[in-house]
Amino acid sequence: MYGCVGRSGSRGAGWVGSCLVVVAVTVLLGGGRFGQSTVPTSMRLGVVDPQRVLGETNAGKKAKEMLATFAKNRQALIELEEKELRRMEEDFVKQGSVLSANAKREREEQFRRRMSEYQQKVTDLNREVQDKQKEVLDGFREKIEALSGKVAKRLELQAVFDRGRGGPTLYFDEAVDVSSQLIEEFNKTYP
Repeated sequence: MYGCVGRSGSRGAGWVGSCLVVVAVTVLLGGGRFGQSTVPTSMRLGVVDPQRVLGETNAGKKAKEMLATFAKNRQALIELEEKELRRMEEDFVKQGSVLSANAKREREEQFRRRMSEYQQKVTDLNREVQDKQKEVLDGFREKIEALSGKVAKRLELQAVFDRGRGGPTLYFDEAVDVSSQLIEEFNKTYP
């Protein structure tokens, strides 16, 4: 194929850089056949804002509402546990003066156990909420990807990139944003 060697003819320190340049040029020029580029002269690209799609589609609003309800239910369970712990603490304070030293130690130990159970329950419920959020958002993301392909084909785009915060797109012209078209398609597909 192509020989990648350093200046002295051996595979020295500079040979990796030389190989990368040869490979890059080869790919851009269509496998070494000059004049036959495999890169289209005019690429049609689009970008999509997944957060906007989540916030402005019927399915996205339902997903967010479902997640909020799920989290609210878990929060209610935590609040019930907190009430029970406060009640236990108040009872202990009220009865503390009439309890024997042995009874006080037993109550303190019982309270510590309940507090430890409460902390574990909070951790478990938070993990449940995070897992549910990941599950719902991953499912929504799959729908975005599938419908992005459908919109891209209709608009004759070769690629659609994520323009969301932290996504791979650093710059784009607003003219290539196809989020509105995707939202429209989303609402047709998932009413």
